[in-house]
Amino acid sequence: MDPVNSIPILSGTNFKVWKETVEIVLSCMDLDLALWSDQPTATPENPNEVKIEKWDRSNRMCLMIMKRSISEAFRGSITESKSAKKFLEEIQQYFAKNEKSEASNLLAKLVAMKYKGKGNIREYIMEMSHLASKLKSLKLELSEDLLVHLVSISLPAHFGQFKVSYNTQKDKWSLNELISHCVQEEERQQRDKTESAHLASTSQNEKRKRAKVAAEGSSQQKKQKKQDEEIKLMVYDSISELTYVFYVQCLHCIKDFGLISLKIEEGPVGNRHV
Repeated sequence: MDPVNSIPILSGTNFKVWKETVEIVLSCMDLDLALWSDQPTATPENPNEVKIEKWDRSNRMCLMIMKRSISEAFRGSITESKSAKKFLEEIQQYFAKNEKSEASNLLAKLVAMKYKGKGNIREYIMEMSHLASKLKSLKLELSEDLLVHLVSISLPAHFGQFKVSYNTQKDKWSLNELISHCVQEEERQQRDKTESAHLASTSQNEKRKRAKVAAEGSSQQKKQKKQDEEIKLMVYDSISELTYVFYVQCLHCIKDFGLISLKIEEGPVGNRHV
């Protein structure tokens, strides 16, 4: 792959990346001489032909490569120069106007960041640290203590006890210490959440079992009650049938013997004459 093709097209937001890539590519190609040194001069005592030729080639190639990677929208806004070094300085001054705006946007984004409690808290804090590094490159440096405080106030409500513990300590934490403590706290909360979910599931299963047992007991009681009713009906039917038979026999006795009155005593085994 041609290293020149790895240089991004210069736009309004990627100047630093573009500049770094240009310098790396030209250095690897051994063409960066004109970027860090002025053109050699020839004197009667020392014509410097070799050095001048090498510098001229470096200067020419640097200008070609840089202009190739600048969009047409910006080419007309940048003052032309025959020196690659001065041309790069012109580009840098042009984009320096946007640095204040970029710094303001980065700072606003950093202050507004809130950890949602999802994902990885280590990556979240490293992202905030990365934004702070970008601000530093724009000459707006934040102290580590301030960054630690920004991270702390961006944590969600369930880190409340953790934040109280941090604020009550006399010793200050470095960013690495804060990351370590936050990771431990998040892991503890995840364990507690898992245990709570397990207990809730177990409790729910116990309730279901008790409800099932109660339902089965109620069903069994209903079944037993029904069986008892059927048995009672069978007994009542048997007693009624026996009573009727003896009653009919007693009527025959009255008719046959001409008895005027007859006392009938009923019992569980039937009726008998008294």
